[in-house]
Amino acid sequence: MRTAARWSLLALLLTAVAAALAAQGLSTRTTGPSRTPFASGGRGILSGARPILQWSGERLISREKPPGRRIALTFDDGPDPRWTPRIAAALRRLHVPATFFVIGSKVVRHRALVRSLYRQGFELGNHTFTHVDLASLSPWERKVQIALTESALQGALGVGSRLVRPPYSSVPAAVTVAQAHALGEIASRGYMIVLADFDGEDWRRPGVDAIVRAATPRQRHGGIVLLHDGGGDRSQTLAAVERLVPRLRARGFRFVTVSQLAGLSRAQVELPAREWERAQGLVLMVTLAAARWTTTVLAVLLVLVTALFVIRMAVLFVLARRHARLVRARPVGSRFRPPVSIVVPAFNEAAGIERAVCSLASSDYPDFEVIVIDDGSTDGTATLVEQLQLPGVMLVRQENVGKPAALNRGLAAARHDIVVMVDADTVFEPETLNRLVEPLRDPSVGAVSGNTKVGNRRGLLGNWQHIEYVMGFNLDRRLYDVLECMPTVPGAIGAFRRQALEEIGGISGATLAEDTDVTIALGRAGWRVVYAEEARAWTEAPSSLTALWRQRYRWCYGTLQAVWKHRAALWRSDEKRIGRRGLPYLLLFQITLPLLAPLIDVFSLYGLFFLGARWVAAYWAVFTALQLALGWYAFRLDHESPWRLIAMPLQQFVYRQLMYLVAVESLLTALRGSRLSWRPSDRTGAVEIAR
Repeated sequence: MRTAARWSLLALLLTAVAAALAAQGLSTRTTGPSRTPFASGGRGILSGARPILQWSGERLISREKPPGRRIALTFDDGPDPRWTPRIAAALRRLHVPATFFVIGSKVVRHRALVRSLYRQGFELGNHTFTHVDLASLSPWERKVQIALTESALQGALGVGSRLVRPPYSSVPAAVTVAQAHALGEIASRGYMIVLADFDGEDWRRPGVDAIVRAATPRQRHGGIVLLHDGGGDRSQTLAAVERLVPRLRARGFRFVTVSQLAGLSRAQVELPAREWERAQGLVLMVTLAAARWTTTVLAVLLVLVTALFVIRMAVLFVLARRHARLVRARPVGSRFRPPVSIVVPAFNEAAGIERAVCSLASSDYPDFEVIVIDDGSTDGTATLVEQLQLPGVMLVRQENVGKPAALNRGLAAARHDIVVMVDADTVFEPETLNRLVEPLRDPSVGAVSGNTKVGNRRGLLGNWQHIEYVMGFNLDRRLYDVLECMPTVPGAIGAFRRQALEEIGGISGATLAEDTDVTIALGRAGWRVVYAEEARAWTEAPSSLTALWRQRYRWCYGTLQAVWKHRAALWRSDEKRIGRRGLPYLLLFQITLPLLAPLIDVFSLYGLFFLGARWVAAYWAVFTALQLALGWYAFRLDHESPWRLIAMPLQQFVYRQLMYLVAVESLLTALRGSRLSWRPSDRTGAVEIAR
């Protein structure tokens, strides 16, 4: 699969996820609260009209005759899985027919409940798809709201309904001009608008007595009673029904459905669905069910990702503190200064090779040699090294065969038992070599990781990478050092015991992350790998997004290769340090977490549209505050100025997303089994040692 095809597939998947979230959000999160307007005191545009309205060709007119002593109980905002069955059971026990005006999005979610109501003989009406004020919508949106609910009913029952009750409606006297216009437009398509004579206002939860009083006719004429079976706690409504029905019967009222009150049969208010209409309704249900399932899964993953972030921060903080205490408690004895061979692989490193080699040659270490392996450079790298004519610096030329082969060539040429490997764009401080070699005093230590610092941090991109090196890489190295499971000695600065390297067969070229590969192999062989935080090396970070992408793509893909190569360590009991600590942490926090982390951004957009900006802002503020707190501590440990962290909030919107995409691309490449060649980054030589 070519890169373009992989990105097309990823774009398709992201579009599908976005569509699922949008469908779920539009069908559930936009549902408004239950409420009814205040009556306009007899001055409304429909004042004096009966509550069942139809279109005359010019205007809305009343459909039914005076109700006499008939009462039609109606319930809005369902179906609700908790309250609708209880209210329906009470109505059946009391032998009361009723009409339920259902919300389409809830019909989709509770299809079985709707079918149960229909089988029990209750009448169903249309209450829009998302419980939205129809007067606030454009004509096409009103049409969609009614049509989607009709389609949902057709998919669930095989029939639609001509009865429509607009949300936020009450008695005819409360209808405004704008609402009348919207209702007239709907009625002109053959629907009947159903308002109410008596509004129980149970959505306010005023108490059972108040609901019963509001729903009880004061005179001898009945009509339509408006109650709710969804949209909140309906315990008062249920209790009110139990008291209202016997009271009204005692006064001589009898209960009917809305269609009976209008003088119509049930068949006259139902809209039988044709085959394609029912199929369309089923497709709607399946689509929204898939959207709901997708949203649920993503929500669970979001919780998991958030938990992983918080756990990682907590673990890093605790173990970083422990590491700092351990470093301070180490005894200071006589200096360990064995002869050292420094190996520098170089391929087209003309921009920085002179400064790198000069910094190594000027180390204040007593006995060392520098071996530069020119791996077939075409930019004059070897000539620049020769022209330096520095004592103790040896140049070895070879055809271009890759970095691992260059390192092995240097290892073969090295005369000493301690070998330091350094990238050709890296600058050492004079005391770095002393501090790097010191931990090898312990014969159980096979390798030492130095502290890699970004040497070109002036620009925004450089500062972002500086933050990542201090907060990410260096904090992780402190954790690995405490747990004795270091998975990577960086290519920029690392010291190795020759015996340990020979024991694992030298530097392998099987992966693109040869530094991770060799370090894991050392851990599996039983060697300790430690971190020397004071051994600083200043390296050149990529200066463009393209260069950064190439570097991190190689790193991430190489890490995946290394983990797969050494997967047996996960279950071998004699390799439990690296296999039970290092590799799981690497898999969980450097591979899995970046792959899942985009969910935070996806749900941020979802929340922005459907949950409210303040929730998204609160989540982002807490997340950023935790990051800043951890960053402040990491910078303090590394003796860096915390003012650099001022760029971190902006980093969350650009840099972090790039790292996620790198992880996704690397995984896709790994799943396909593709192989990549070693390709060094473009250099500028702009490395400075910050003081």
